[in-house]
Amino acid sequence: MNIPTHLSHKPIIGVKDYNDDDAQALSIGLAQWPNDENAISAKVFRYSEDSGRWSRQSEELPLHRVIDLSILIIASFLIDEKQALPLTDLNEIVVDRQQIEKIQQYYHKNRENLDDRVIELGRIVDLYLKRQK
Repeated sequence: MNIPTHLSHKPIIGVKDYNDDDAQALSIGLAQWPNDENAISAKVFRYSEDSGRWSRQSEELPLHRVIDLSILIIASFLIDEKQALPLTDLNEIVVDRQQIEKIQQYYHKNRENLDDRVIELGRIVDLYLKRQK
């Protein structure tokens, strides 16, 4: 599905035909919020088959929050019941130590799909860091 360009978030770079459940497109573009014409955000465009319209539940996040979530996700794959925290500068905490195993189970069940994305993330982060030198 094409990336919508008629909504408040204005895509600059995107992924069309994303097709992850109801998420149909991803975008980096001009933010809908705040009312700063220079603010850049990431957007997950959700499409409702029932209504045939783009969903109002589509998420828009500032880029630093998307990166922080990525850091937290990778750290969560490394945490077990005995892990000393924090692992990152985010100063993450374990809110429910009894449920840590559920993250590990999810990771192992979805490892092939997740590992491919983590490898790609590592590759592009390495490329970014090399260009910064």
